[in-house]
Amino acid sequence: MYRRFLLTLWLLPVLVMFFTSCVEETTPELEEEKFARLYDDNRFNESIIPIDVAQTTDGGYLVLAKRRLPESHFTGIYLMKVNSRGEFEAAQELDVQYVNPVGELMVADGNHYFFCMDELTVQTHLVRVSENLEDIAVNPLQAGLTYPAAASLQGNEFLLLSYDHMEKLSVLSLVRPDGVVTASQGYDIGVGDEVEEPIINHFIGGGKKFPFQTGRIPGGAYFFNGFYNYTFSLVFTDLNSEEPMGVVQGQHDDGGFSAVLPIVSTKFAAARFNFGDNFLLPNVVLPPNAITSSVDYPGNTLPELVPNATVKILRTTIDGTQTLVFASETRSKQIALLFYDEATGALLGSHYLGFSNPFEVASVIATEDDGLLVCGTAYLAGRFPRICLFKLPKEELAEKVRR
Repeated sequence: MYRRFLLTLWLLPVLVMFFTSCVEETTPELEEEKFARLYDDNRFNESIIPIDVAQTTDGGYLVLAKRRLPESHFTGIYLMKVNSRGEFEAAQELDVQYVNPVGELMVADGNHYFFCMDELTVQTHLVRVSENLEDIAVNPLQAGLTYPAAASLQGNEFLLLSYDHMEKLSVLSLVRPDGVVTASQGYDIGVGDEVEEPIINHFIGGGKKFPFQTGRIPGGAYFFNGFYNYTFSLVFTDLNSEEPMGVVQGQHDDGGFSAVLPIVSTKFAAARFNFGDNFLLPNVVLPPNAITSSVDYPGNTLPELVPNATVKILRTTIDGTQTLVFASETRSKQIALLFYDEATGALLGSHYLGFSNPFEVASVIATEDDGLLVCGTAYLAGRFPRICLFKLPKEELAEKVRR
């Protein structure tokens, strides 16, 4: 059973700033197709950093974000609902007992779900959220899982990566929407404080942020992007053995995959980082039953991206072409969208978002009207993080990929 907890509802006088220029005529339909908005907060020093976004059944969007807590090493939880035109509707801040929200923002049984943890016990909790933010409940997992790092929806269950700080294990688990853990397996990170230190620093925000991720090859092995055997690695498993099926090893904590998207069988779209450099791999074969190294997959270098850049990959159809959208951030502090042909890996086009303030990408999703929604962080005055949303229409996207 889910247990209720006290929520603080902030009816925030959110200031919505438009990036787009005014046009002579506009309609609600046109505003739904394309908009660019930044959501300010009347608490000037507040820091709100988005994690993920999902479209709701009414055509609007639900944003999961973290917020800085002045008396904690961890980040708190912030949720925001906007309508189909990106106009602010509601926001919720969870009790400060609940910290460290992690994506993805997953949809099951008509609700949205994500994982977080208790600040004192570091035990993992599953949060259920109605899309209008009127019903929110928390369920502590009974399996004793701690330090949640990443999650994804796989069929009717959530695939959760967490960290066992007592046994020094990366733990991959299947969790039902009712919070029951149906399978779980741990993988040794190695011994020594120097191995654990970057992991703990990731959670308390005192060091490098790692692109933890979970997923599954269609009809095949599960995988996680996390620490194993002293190294940040891509690990394949059937969840039946503490020995992985296969591993793509990184370079300790200085190299590895920044994003992985399975396409079919052993074909992936991926991105990797290595001592600050970034490489995009829109068409790469990663064997799930072998031991390889991330440096074996060179990819396309992109000097314009910030060192060890965040990368999000979306598989979608644009103008009838199966397309891979790579979203990242540039040294000029814009969000870059790079479009690749899924079949050939050829670059089809690019598009850049943001100006004036620095921008960072958080998530990119396909919308019901065949457009794209990009969620990111905008830094007001260069230092106050806020949520921003960019909606791109299908006609504009089609122009990007036509050759």
